[in-house]
Amino acid sequence: MSRRQSRRGESEREVDTRVARQEQAPSSAGGSGSRECTQLNGQRETAAGVKRKKGGIDMVRVDDTMDAEVASNGGEVNDDLGSKDKSKTGIAKRAKKVVEGLSAIFDNGVSRNMEDVIVENMVCVRRYVKHVLDMCKMETHLDVVAESGAVELVIRVMRVINKNPVERQTVQGFEELERDVGFVLGLMAIKVEHQQAICDAGALPTLVGIVRRYSEFDRSELIGLSAQTCRRASDAITNLAHENNGVKNMVREEDGVRPLVYLLESNDPKVQRAVAGTLRTLAFKNEENKDLIVHLNALPLLVQMLRSDDSSIHYEAVGVIGNLVHSSQHIKIKVLNEGALQPVIDLLSSPCPDSQREAALLLGQFATVESDFKCRIAQRGAVPPLIAMLSNRDCQLKEMAAFALGRLAQNKDNQAGIVAMGGLKPLLSLLDSEQPNLQHNAAFALYGLSENEDNLIHFIRDGAIQIIQECDLGPQASRDCVQKMTRRLQDKLTGDVLPQLLYVFKGTQRERGTIAINLGLLLCAIEPPLPGPISVTSKLVKKGVHKALADIVCEVSVPEDKHVLASRALANVAHYSGITVPRQINGIQPPEPDVFLGEQYLNKKPLSDVIFLVEGKEFYAHKIALQAGSEVFKSMFEGNYKEKEADSIPIPNIRWPVFEAMMRCLYTGTVEVKPDIAQELLEAADQYMIENLKSLCQVAITEELTPENVSAAFDLAEAYDAPELATACVVFCLEGYAAALYENRRSYNKLIQRMTKRLVQLLESYVEDRLESQDTSEDDDLELMED
Repeated sequence: MSRRQSRRGESEREVDTRVARQEQAPSSAGGSGSRECTQLNGQRETAAGVKRKKGGIDMVRVDDTMDAEVASNGGEVNDDLGSKDKSKTGIAKRAKKVVEGLSAIFDNGVSRNMEDVIVENMVCVRRYVKHVLDMCKMETHLDVVAESGAVELVIRVMRVINKNPVERQTVQGFEELERDVGFVLGLMAIKVEHQQAICDAGALPTLVGIVRRYSEFDRSELIGLSAQTCRRASDAITNLAHENNGVKNMVREEDGVRPLVYLLESNDPKVQRAVAGTLRTLAFKNEENKDLIVHLNALPLLVQMLRSDDSSIHYEAVGVIGNLVHSSQHIKIKVLNEGALQPVIDLLSSPCPDSQREAALLLGQFATVESDFKCRIAQRGAVPPLIAMLSNRDCQLKEMAAFALGRLAQNKDNQAGIVAMGGLKPLLSLLDSEQPNLQHNAAFALYGLSENEDNLIHFIRDGAIQIIQECDLGPQASRDCVQKMTRRLQDKLTGDVLPQLLYVFKGTQRERGTIAINLGLLLCAIEPPLPGPISVTSKLVKKGVHKALADIVCEVSVPEDKHVLASRALANVAHYSGITVPRQINGIQPPEPDVFLGEQYLNKKPLSDVIFLVEGKEFYAHKIALQAGSEVFKSMFEGNYKEKEADSIPIPNIRWPVFEAMMRCLYTGTVEVKPDIAQELLEAADQYMIENLKSLCQVAITEELTPENVSAAFDLAEAYDAPELATACVVFCLEGYAAALYENRRSYNKLIQRMTKRLVQLLESYVEDRLESQDTSEDDDLELMED
């Protein structure tokens, strides 16, 4: 469903689908045409007589008694015009003969009263009209019939016999002829290109006149043939006005709306249905017609029709009301004041899917009248049937139900109620729909439900985050809704609902796994992943969410898709905790040295007081700089070690470029760690306890991680106490598996089992350090305030 300014979301929406409905089996008195409904901007126009499809028209036999209607007034179509030849050439010849026959009748009566001529030739005229009707039953014949000129002659017949219709109505065959001409025009008007030609030939005023004449009948008299004729004229007006605002205005100017409203009270249900369909079309996106229909007091009748046991009647009634209230707030209020709310809600349980669909759409519109109407709609029982509709096989039905629920979900109490009644899971399942409009309506409804913090537990327990990340979202509007929804849920993790969620975490192993995965996925669902409040992380770690994820990751028997999700979730926990951020960035900084001599003193002999021998070359240094930056050098030069008094100190296990980089860091506080020396430099930094340099090396090695070297890098981190690098290696593997970097799952499992236990330890230690650092900072602030 395309957007009626989002009945997907915030405004009205548009349905870019076309639906045909076959009327119920007609009575012996004759049938009416099927009515096609094209929903645009949320409402539907009604076209009688055919089933419309995108890209063309599929003509259908509108009811099984059409042939009976044709045969009842003069026998079957005579074959003397070649009625058995259905080829295009045969139809052209047949149409030509009809034109010649009708033209001859008109030509012979030039000097006489043309009405008398038609009456005298009634049998022939009716036979010719029946031939036209028979040819119009096929889509491929419409253009041929129109090109032959037969339609103009048929219209001329109708206009002639309607000059004095009251006097002629008793003539045998009069009403049958009117009926058949109306049927022909209704079928021809199905194609937009013929609408204007039919109107230019003067058909519309005559059709309105026919409807007006029958509106003056006593309701008990409008039966049988008269009812058939009235319906055919009404259907023809419907099709002429379909998506043609000019024709809609002409009907109003010809005073055609008034008799249509009056005929809503007809005793014949098919007449009710036909005129309601016409009013529905006339009201579609035409404000003047809408106001006139309301002014003529049609609303009470339409509301009564909503309660009809005949599904075809309440379907048309809800369609008319839907078009009347579209973008008209004042009419919505009048409709509700007439008591339409409960009948519309009741239609949600109708056996007619079309009525259900229209009722759901209408409730979505009613929900915008006043804020309390959202609650009133829910309180009157609309939510359960709407939720049931979400599982229907009809995509349009699901689409409208999701739309209505999305509107109702803008109320906080309704949000909790919809979830409590089981609406969350079916809405989540619709995110996988290939129908973009259905997907968007579901996304918008879910966005509404996410506002209520009580629903967070259900989102997590039902695996919503997992579903969201796995589905293929189409329209940008759907992606925006899902992103906003995810952010809403993320924000609620810092509130009071998290302890409640973690309380249910002590359920079965399967429930624990689902909660852990979806919590982990939610933490960093929006890129880029950023550290969150330590209060949240500490609660997750305390309850063992990270351990539950680690167990899934390390379990070989876990299905691969679940393994991928758990890997991603555990990586998110690490990101959210802040452990993957370099220490100098996240606030846990190593103690700064007291002295940085600067690069101008690096390896300079003046003022140097110690010499290092590296690969046979002398490196001049200053003890004050070394002692300030390294606990090892400080102990070496202040303790009772031989190096304290030595003129030169040999460095046997470090290469010159590595040693020079280490010294540069001690003299300047930083150094560019090149990839070719990063691992050696990390080893040297660990040996001499230069924490700042260790952090720089860990960052540099992390940036060069690949599936091929990550195992060696992890071993290096473990050997030289490099927790940042160890964490980065584990997270790299977790994310790498989720991104299918590791094709060999067995080798991955061996690698990750070795690493994950270490990540659990690192997380717990890191969180403890963060909490201690936070407590210290708060104590310092308190002391300052007291001072």
